[in-house]
Amino acid sequence: MKKKIIAGILLSLVLVYLSVRGINFDETIESLKNIKLLPVAGFVAIVLVMQFLRSYRWGVILQPLQKLDQFTLFAVTSVGFLAIAAIPARLGEFARPYLIAQKSEIKFSSALGTIFVERVLDSLAVISIMVISLTFMRLPDWMIKSSILFFIIAFLLLIFIIVLIWKRQTASNVARRIFSKLPEKLAHKIDELIHHFIDGFKIITDIRMLLYLLFLSALIWFVDVLAIYMLFLAFDFSLPFLAAVVLMIVLIAGIAIPTAPGYIGNWHFACILGLSIFGMAKSEAFSFAVVYHFLSIAIVVVLGILFMPYNKFSLKEIKALLNGKKSNNG
Repeated sequence: MKKKIIAGILLSLVLVYLSVRGINFDETIESLKNIKLLPVAGFVAIVLVMQFLRSYRWGVILQPLQKLDQFTLFAVTSVGFLAIAAIPARLGEFARPYLIAQKSEIKFSSALGTIFVERVLDSLAVISIMVISLTFMRLPDWMIKSSILFFIIAFLLLIFIIVLIWKRQTASNVARRIFSKLPEKLAHKIDELIHHFIDGFKIITDIRMLLYLLFLSALIWFVDVLAIYMLFLAFDFSLPFLAAVVLMIVLIAGIAIPTAPGYIGNWHFACILGLSIFGMAKSEAFSFAVVYHFLSIAIVVVLGILFMPYNKFSLKEIKALLNGKKSNNG
């Protein structure tokens, strides 16, 4: 774990260097001075709407397991996203399932299954938006090929989820064979965890709800594009709306790389790369990246701290759950 953290920090330092190399800081400061505050306020409001939609969609995915009130969902989502940003090595991804397991009858492994469903839905929605955008503009070949690849992977993962649901017993039998040489108690625990994990996929069996979730996912990422475009207006950039789509996708790929807490380095590098496709000067792109990163992380931190008193969690307990050392809420 320590090696991963050190590697992430080193990668962040490299990306920070690449982001600031060749920057004219006088131009960057001038660009920051001319920011329009009204669009910035609009950006903040839109991001808050996006966070609400994320928590609402999660509630829909969780519904077959247990219906939860929106306050709990929003509070847990807010603290969970703070954990993702603050905890290195992507361990923060497990905060939400852990917290919801503490506040409900939902098992940790089942909640983890719903997060997996979320990621697949997000991938399908984002790449679908990208494919639609291709009909309106020409993009670099590397981006087109990457989009096609990610779409295929996301689609295959969705098929994998459906197969697991329909062939649950077969999956269980295969797992038993794989883990047959383990001690009986541990093998039984793994089998139980697999069943609970598959329980998190239940919403997929309802075609009407699946379509609704795909709609919500597309809406969430459209709102994200809208937020980015609002920040374009704050900087008075003469960029098309589709540029916000491209930047969103490049940024999603960039922050998926495990680096230092807070996406320092990879966020900025991805922003500069995405804006360079549209001929944006590096100094202006860097100033945009700094403000975009600061505002986004600030919103996550403020919401996380605001709801932290209602959602306390222990990183040690999360690690113990992942190692199968705790049986409650498993």
